[in-house]
Amino acid sequence: MARILVQYNQPADPAAFDSYYASVHTPLAKTIPGLRSLTISDGAVALLAGGPAPYLVAQLDFDTMADLQAGLASPEGQATAGDLANFAQAGVTLVAYETLVA
Repeated sequence: MARILVQYNQPADPAAFDSYYASVHTPLAKTIPGLRSLTISDGAVALLAGGPAPYLVAQLDFDTMADLQAGLASPEGQATAGDLANFAQAGVTLVAYETLVA
């Protein structure tokens, strides 16, 4: 499985962020081809080592890294990435990786 982990920094206006994220960004992200699941943190996020904790964490799962890359390159993936500028002005960190069950 391949995963994108998205960490959003603390927004200046959390209520506006939450509203936009729920009503616009999440529905947009759900249209990305190949997306198997979308999981979003609920409540406070704790960082276990150094630095400020993210405000919100999202996890997007795909079957393979090729599916992830194709999904991001699609018009829907490009629209979702482009939408970040509309609400994530405080910054966002995106990490993509393959998962392994240990």
